[in-house]
Amino acid sequence: MTYTIGEISKRFNISISTIRYYDKEGLLPDIKRENGIRKFSEQDMETIFIIECLKKTNVELKDIKRFIMMVKQGDSTIDERLNFFKEQKEKTLNQIKVLKKALQMLKYKEWYYTKAKELGSTIELENNIDSYRPKEIKELYELAHKQ
Repeated sequence: MTYTIGEISKRFNISISTIRYYDKEGLLPDIKRENGIRKFSEQDMETIFIIECLKKTNVELKDIKRFIMMVKQGDSTIDERLNFFKEQKEKTLNQIKVLKKALQMLKYKEWYYTKAKELGSTIELENNIDSYRPKEIKELYELAHKQ
């Protein structure tokens, strides 16, 4: 089964121009064309899925292209590809830790400004923070500030 660029665009929620850009940059090296019209295979869709996954983890397009070229080279690059994904997994786990910490501070600040609004003053809240701040909110604050 083959898919049109429009179908691919809808399925992945990415613009047609982005898909064309991927093709132009060599990220989709196996796309077939019929009368100049791109026809995407299941394997092409898998490639786009991997591209989008890697982009979400902040992999640059040049590194995605390098990975795709390794795939094209075949089994001689299995170790290199495995290392690529191991490294990216570690980077992503570190990003998750950073984001979790940031989320803790965002939750704390949401509580802080909700309480300040309720009191009508940030000064009142600051002057009596310990009496207003519940245990779980204090823990959020401490976790967000923990090194």
